[in-house]
Amino acid sequence: MDATPSRSRVRRSLAPLAAACALALAGGCAGPGPAPSAAPGRQAVVSRAAGDLEDQYQTVIRAVLPTVVQIAAGDGLGSGVVYDGEGHIVTNAHVVGGEKAFDVTVATGEKVLKASLVSSYPEQDLAVIKLDDVPEGLRAAEFGDTDEVEVGQIVLAMGSPLGLSSSVTQGIVSAVGRTVSESRSGGGTGATLADMVQTSAAINPGNSGGALVNLDGEVIGIPTLAATDPQVGDSAAPGIGFAIPVSMVRTVADQIIESGKVTDSGRAALNITGRTVVDDDYRPAGVAIVSVEKNGAAAKAGLRVGDIITRIGDARVTTITSLSEALAADDPGRKVTVRYTRGDAEKTARVTLGEI
Repeated sequence: MDATPSRSRVRRSLAPLAAACALALAGGCAGPGPAPSAAPGRQAVVSRAAGDLEDQYQTVIRAVLPTVVQIAAGDGLGSGVVYDGEGHIVTNAHVVGGEKAFDVTVATGEKVLKASLVSSYPEQDLAVIKLDDVPEGLRAAEFGDTDEVEVGQIVLAMGSPLGLSSSVTQGIVSAVGRTVSESRSGGGTGATLADMVQTSAAINPGNSGGALVNLDGEVIGIPTLAATDPQVGDSAAPGIGFAIPVSMVRTVADQIIESGKVTDSGRAALNITGRTVVDDDYRPAGVAIVSVEKNGAAAKAGLRVGDIITRIGDARVTTITSLSEALAADDPGRKVTVRYTRGDAEKTARVTLGEI
């Protein structure tokens, strides 16, 4: 990482000292007076505020944690959230992997429950499984509203990090609207995910598929990714995690439960397969079209195998990932200008985007 984070740490360490000095000055350091008697009052206010927040945390945890489950899929462990009273559980596609049957442990009991795959949607890294037998008293989580998620909100992440079931971490919403791409290594789907919620709550292996919850006890996202720092051997970058927004969770889960699959992804596509190409200096320089779906968006616009896409609208395209990220920001049916090369000629095409 660059030097900026370390400067931030310095500023944070100085802030409490400045506050303490301000209190000391206001407390009458220059001589006797009524101020010393005010200090216990201030301490009482601080203690009461801290106690109120602690009570709020505990209320949310008691309400939501029983709806968060641990999922054993083959040799892997992940988390899930009870979606409805019929035993449907939403989780990540990379948690279920290629498995069809699962062992599920709920927070309210040690008995292992059996579950089966309903459908997996790797393009958005979401999946729905269903308990074979729904235990008495199983509660579904309450899901919030993506439009009400704001930077600075306090959130709790609940799941089974490193196999430690029913674990809770705390942080804030650090940013919204992030577009991130998963690696295919370690069971990742390779999906590009738009509108992600960034959080400082610790997200560790095993948290995937769990719940990111606001202080109203509403699930606002499904924790999915943690950032890594390539400068320290791709180890986790503390305080940078990402969750799929609840709006997309609902869209995908509702379709899977109703139809057994996703019928309307809402995700734009060129309806091609491609590969990254490099220039004479071996730097990524575009995406070569390997195949074109018949009657798909690219085919209808006249694009064909061998064309090299270099730009979509204002977004430069150098790799498959940058192409996916550019498309993630668009909607099916939107018209965009695609720049590409065919042989030695540079061309443009007006494309009406299709759907994944």
